[in-house]
Amino acid sequence: MRRLIIILLVLVGLAVAADFGSAALAESAVSRQMRGQLGLVDDPSVRINGFPFLTQAISGTYSDIDVDATRIPYGSFKELEINARLHDVSAPLAMLLGSGPKSITAATAEGIIKINAADLQRLIPAAKKVRIESVDENTLEQAVKKGADPSVGTMSPARTARLVGTVDFFGQTTEVAVLAALRLNKGRADIVPVDARLLDGTGLPVPGSVLKQVLDLFRVPLITGDLPLDVTADTFQAKDGTLQISGRARNLTLD
Repeated sequence: MRRLIIILLVLVGLAVAADFGSAALAESAVSRQMRGQLGLVDDPSVRINGFPFLTQAISGTYSDIDVDATRIPYGSFKELEINARLHDVSAPLAMLLGSGPKSITAATAEGIIKINAADLQRLIPAAKKVRIESVDENTLEQAVKKGADPSVGTMSPARTARLVGTVDFFGQTTEVAVLAALRLNKGRADIVPVDARLLDGTGLPVPGSVLKQVLDLFRVPLITGDLPLDVTADTFQAKDGTLQISGRARNLTLD
């Protein structure tokens, strides 16, 4: 009996190893295909969830697939990052591993598009050393106490970013912090500056004579059309040093 149990355990282990090995091959095939079709710099990370894999592969349908891709060129951007989860995916194994045309469809997908400071700075060429910071209620309250318009105190921290950069005015290079509303509206994602402060230790407002100039520098129509992967955006926020647009897609096709 003991010998039989050992043999069964070995067979189960081999089956599990074969299952994971097959999953790895399929993941690699999907990754290479996505890199070529989407013009990516690197192979995206692809993870097929669910066990056993072979059962899903035989049916050609998968419950969930995670895709993480970096350094994505898109429009004015060069380094977008996307973290997506595809649900109810149809992708026959023979198609994935074959040499012919490939088409992967997902009933639904959800994901996050991340825009880093380097990509944002390309849209604000007059500012240098741009960085992106999130804010809290205290940040907004302190800005009002130091002279910001009272409406700043009513802004939602979740939909506000603090953009820091160095700009030139009066013949001097000065670091400023700009509070900006992050707005989504019918496929548009806009950065709308509302307040600018000197980062010279005083936290005072940028002088009125150049305030409009500074605010206009950071007034950026970030996205003005369709998002990558036909995502419908529902959240726009500053987080972890990036601007993040979260959204969903239906009946998504990658081919």
